[in-house]
Amino acid sequence: MTPLRVCTALFTLLLTFVATTRAAEKFEPVTLPIGSAAPDFKLKNAVDEKEYSLADFKDAKVLAIIFTTNHCPTANAYEQRIIDLHKDYSAKGVAVVAINPNDPQAVRLDELGYTDVTDDFDSMKLRAKEHQYAFPYLYDGDTQTTAKAYGCQATPHVFIFDADRKLRYTGAIDETDINVPKKHYVRDAIDALLAGKPVATEKTKVIGCSTKWSYKRDDVKAYYAKVDAEPVELAEIDAAGIKALAKNDTDKIRVINVWATYCIPCVAELPEFVTMNRMYRKRDFEFITITMDDLKRKDKALKQLQELHASGKNYILKTADEEGSDRDAAMTGLDEKWEGPLPHTVIIAPGGKILYRNTGGISNFLELKRIVVDHIGRTYASKK
Repeated sequence: MTPLRVCTALFTLLLTFVATTRAAEKFEPVTLPIGSAAPDFKLKNAVDEKEYSLADFKDAKVLAIIFTTNHCPTANAYEQRIIDLHKDYSAKGVAVVAINPNDPQAVRLDELGYTDVTDDFDSMKLRAKEHQYAFPYLYDGDTQTTAKAYGCQATPHVFIFDADRKLRYTGAIDETDINVPKKHYVRDAIDALLAGKPVATEKTKVIGCSTKWSYKRDDVKAYYAKVDAEPVELAEIDAAGIKALAKNDTDKIRVINVWATYCIPCVAELPEFVTMNRMYRKRDFEFITITMDDLKRKDKALKQLQELHASGKNYILKTADEEGSDRDAAMTGLDEKWEGPLPHTVIIAPGGKILYRNTGGISNFLELKRIVVDHIGRTYASKK
């Protein structure tokens, strides 16, 4: 082997070692002290996909760096306040820059119960477009170098710098995420700096979700091992039982998917439903499958569900005579507008109102997630 090949092999081995050990490296953030210079960065923007650094904001009288993210309910509660901060202060020479510090592979599915997207860059683009961000939303999740340099404790976590880029305030946006605040820490700090006055309150405790550092990937692996090991069962149900499911006398929103083992689109979309169930099942949400397989194929249907780790509520139609009257009654009882093709999916609100229906396969699961999370709520203040 030539020296060049040896070096190449060693370099590849080193990269592999770094990649495999990265998740195990614990990091305890230390918040940047008041008076410190702003650490530079070079990060990609989800709004326009360009790279930004401190130099791009050199003309700003005040720079507000806000570490925030997609999935956190506290960040969701503060999202409009961040949008309003930019709207109210941009003309006064204040630059607002949002940075997502989270490693998306360090977030468990059950931590996504208040959102419709994850923390990866593509999801950031969706979020920025949906809410029309007029300020940069930068991604630091691959290396988390910037989050470490600033000492990001949670999302959101704010750092306010003066014209000389010295830190003058760090902490929460205000005193409460879900109620109307009486103390506005960030706005007070910015107003003081614009007026040439010292900041009265220089540091506060942060309010939010802990930063998802890469070492938490190990927790995600353990989470998947646990949920994948959950038992999967398939119970029999008749037309009357299906009608009762559709009535939905619970306080939960229900997603009911009708499928069959012989239906290729059905089996193809089931994993997406399993993901949705794992995201929302700790909230007021219920996922139910009903297979239209003949009872003689019950074992085959159960095996398919087990392979997909579909540990929600699973049913198979109990009886079906030669004319198919029980099948027709079940279909009508679930959704009278359903003509019969598979797969068929409905989202049913408490009380039985159908919020969504689809026949033939779902191409956009983001639409379903948005319906669900808009119903159950995106913040801790949600009553549903």
